[in-house]
Amino acid sequence: MKIAVVTGTRAEYGLFYWLLKAIEAHPEHDLSLLVTGMHLSHEFGLTYKEIEADGFHIDEKVEILLSSDSAVATSKSTALALMGCAEAFDRMRPDLVVLLGDRFEALAAAQAAMFANIPIVHLHGGEATEGLIDEAVRHAITKMSHLHFTSTEGYRRRLIQMGEQPERVVNVGALGVESAVKTELLSREALSNALEFDLSGDFFLVTYHPVTLDLVEQTEGVEALFKALDAYPDVNVVLTFPNADTHGRQLIERAYAYQQVWPNRVHLSKSLGRVRYLSALKYAVAVIGNSSSGIIEAPSFGAPTVDIGTRQGGRERADSVLHAAPNLESINAAIDRAIELKRALPLGQAFDNPYDNGATSAHILRFLRDTELHNLLRKRFYDL
Repeated sequence: MKIAVVTGTRAEYGLFYWLLKAIEAHPEHDLSLLVTGMHLSHEFGLTYKEIEADGFHIDEKVEILLSSDSAVATSKSTALALMGCAEAFDRMRPDLVVLLGDRFEALAAAQAAMFANIPIVHLHGGEATEGLIDEAVRHAITKMSHLHFTSTEGYRRRLIQMGEQPERVVNVGALGVESAVKTELLSREALSNALEFDLSGDFFLVTYHPVTLDLVEQTEGVEALFKALDAYPDVNVVLTFPNADTHGRQLIERAYAYQQVWPNRVHLSKSLGRVRYLSALKYAVAVIGNSSSGIIEAPSFGAPTVDIGTRQGGRERADSVLHAAPNLESINAAIDRAIELKRALPLGQAFDNPYDNGATSAHILRFLRDTELHNLLRKRFYDL
């Protein structure tokens, strides 16, 4: 079985890592890797190099990003992705295409695979992100896909509610949670050396992504976030770039400005890379921002999360994930509570995580092994 996996962002690749390893090691599977989006952008760190450094062969590189973050530019990038993926799939001739989540690159790849009559496997369907256009993108990919691997039982039920056949929807947990068990993390000292930044004391891990349905919230939220961080001058900050979404460059400019105010306290990174990011999760006194990793992976690394605003609204979450409105008072209150949770957690332990369902990659491959591909393309709507 020739399995093509499509990745367009650093975070997505980090989630895919152990599944890619499992596919590559399986004697009956042939892994093909299509890399696109932020991976090929100098502005976002040329993260395709990390993929190659991890030992994976990249079969296709599809360049799509324009040097603008307007809504028109996002639409044009999606169109380029559709054309590029169509041509790549024609050369690759995969038996399956595997997609994850809700990015515009994944939407384009799904369309290209659908028109080419290639069965689509979709991971992390059924989830909710009420502050983003990604909500609609994710559900659109669901309706083009043929097999679904969800991260919780609640999301599995939602896909069935959307008309997907129950036997084609499997709850396997979240891929990223595997990383807490399988990844050999850096020591705190090694992480400090790798970043050339002092992490011997307390530090926050901060990522604030665009809120594509509410530019006002995005602007007010990022200003409130940085003012809130000012209240903890003795806590260092590891600040990472936002995704390449509409209005994302506004956030990049603001991040640079904040780093210049606190040059000895704030480390700004285009991309930490998979191992360094996960290691930072382990040692951070809190994860702050509006990234899905703070909700899905952070609890398994023992990191409490301050989730700001509506971007991740509707996601299932652990008790260690604290919601904050995009204002100074709410964010500071949540940070104080997160620090308390971190202090109370026994050393080396994790928080209970609703996204943990064991060996996710093994569950996926086991199901693929027992699936007859020739029956996948014909879909019937399942009526409750």
